[in-house]
Amino acid sequence: MPLETPFHPRTSRLCTSLLWKDWAGHHAVRSYDTSHEREYFAIRHAAGLIDVSPLHKYEIRGPEAGALLAAVLVKDPRRLAVGRVSYLCWCDDDGKVLDDGTVSRLGPEHYRLTSAEPAGAWLERHAHGRRATVEDVSASLAALALQGPASREILRRACDADVDALRFFRVVPARLGGAAIHLSRTGYTGDLGYEVWCASDDALAVWDAIVAAGAPFRLEPAGLDALDVTRVEAGFILNGVDYFPAQRCPIASRKSSPFEIGLGWTVQLEREPFVGQAALRRERATGSARALVGLDVEWDTLERLFDRVGLPLHLPTTAWRGAVPLYSDRGRQVGRATSGAWSPLLKRNLALASVEAAHAAPGSRLLIEATVEFRRERVPATVVPTPFFDPPRKKG
Repeated sequence: MPLETPFHPRTSRLCTSLLWKDWAGHHAVRSYDTSHEREYFAIRHAAGLIDVSPLHKYEIRGPEAGALLAAVLVKDPRRLAVGRVSYLCWCDDDGKVLDDGTVSRLGPEHYRLTSAEPAGAWLERHAHGRRATVEDVSASLAALALQGPASREILRRACDADVDALRFFRVVPARLGGAAIHLSRTGYTGDLGYEVWCASDDALAVWDAIVAAGAPFRLEPAGLDALDVTRVEAGFILNGVDYFPAQRCPIASRKSSPFEIGLGWTVQLEREPFVGQAALRRERATGSARALVGLDVEWDTLERLFDRVGLPLHLPTTAWRGAVPLYSDRGRQVGRATSGAWSPLLKRNLALASVEAAHAAPGSRLLIEATVEFRRERVPATVVPTPFFDPPRKKG
């Protein structure tokens, strides 16, 4: 049976839809109402408050904490100044991605790593013989994502941090609702946003303080359905959907390198050895077989296919997850769309896809499979750059 997060006494009262899902063994709200649209538009036009406590969280401390992480991550976190956060991934010996997440440098010898998959045993194995400790704080550390254009003003009222001075991918200690927190300017929506990290015992006081400060700004609690649409618009990949963690793949063809899932920019190859480095060097030299791309699916053709059978065009009401075949104009399958969504803000039918490298250039024309009245059809789709949505306020 899934566990309750520290915020469950608040989220469970508000979830009138009774729509829940299991996230890393925890109850997680899909949408508080029967539709996620109000929560989605709150994130894009006001602010949404999302319980992200089910993330796995690890504190790494000690004189060799940085050296430990440098040996297992594709990026060297010792290059981060205290108060900086970095997004990255980590690989097995064959250069295949195990997981992606963030690392925050909270002190000279203190780091925090977040992940989608449990990583404690893996970190402990590599910590052997080093002057570094690994502590799993997943249960004792609660987390909220406050996302949207009003999030900065809400935090100005709710906490004592100099929010205006907090730059993109920075983290600072602060107090909020009478509790000690860390406030990071990070998130998974591609918008202006922050994440609040606090002791689980302080979770309800922190929630209540943010909700009170957000009331004049139409703050809404938001669930995973709204989050899923925003992360597609932002072009963010999802573990287990847009790629599969190597340790869970039964066959080699399901595994991916960072270069194949759009994370090549996180890889620092020219440094001391780290797990997967040799394999990644070989791939960088020879080129990758696949690439992650954005797709803009043609609306007019899809509409005509539905009209032909006497039906209005119908799209999923939530973001979809699942492999959908992609074809070249000659009919050969050249990849798969991995997730997608209709963007209410952009008014575009969007998808993320893994395709053969030869078909990954922006402007490439592909065909995506669509089912219309139980028949498989093919609809044109154009490879476009990601992120699809990238407002100046995100980093400004």
